[in-house]
Amino acid sequence: MLQRRGLIESFFLFFLLIFPCWSVAAETEFFSVSENAVIMYDAPSLNAEKLYVVSLHLPLEVIAKVEGWVKVRDSSGGVAWVERKFLSDKRFVIVTAPLADVYQSPDVHSPLLFQAQKNVVIEWLSSDVADWVKVRHRDGQIGYIRSNQVWGL
Repeated sequence: MLQRRGLIESFFLFFLLIFPCWSVAAETEFFSVSENAVIMYDAPSLNAEKLYVVSLHLPLEVIAKVEGWVKVRDSSGGVAWVERKFLSDKRFVIVTAPLADVYQSPDVHSPLLFQAQKNVVIEWLSSDVADWVKVRHRDGQIGYIRSNQVWGL
């Protein structure tokens, strides 16, 4: 029995060395809402109970996908189903801090470009700098916001 267990452990270790990506947790997937008013359901069906309506660009975390439907979580933790056709791959984040500062560069000593209040949705551009997110405001300004002040990463 001990020899068999050692063989299984050796095989598992070999497998992880050959396929290292299987040993790493999957990256969280996000979509954004692509229409002005999209209905969220309690099940993946147009006949299911309608829970609420969400707005354009709202970021949503993917929980599961089922033929034409996506189960998602919003920034408040609410879970619902939405038709896949109403989701975009374009990324957005939502401000979770009461008031978040957006700087010219990823440094609190750089010029302050603007401030965004809680629940404002901003386009995500990149997360290349640790603890910072590069974003674009709808008026076109591009800057950096601290990653702990937004949700949707």
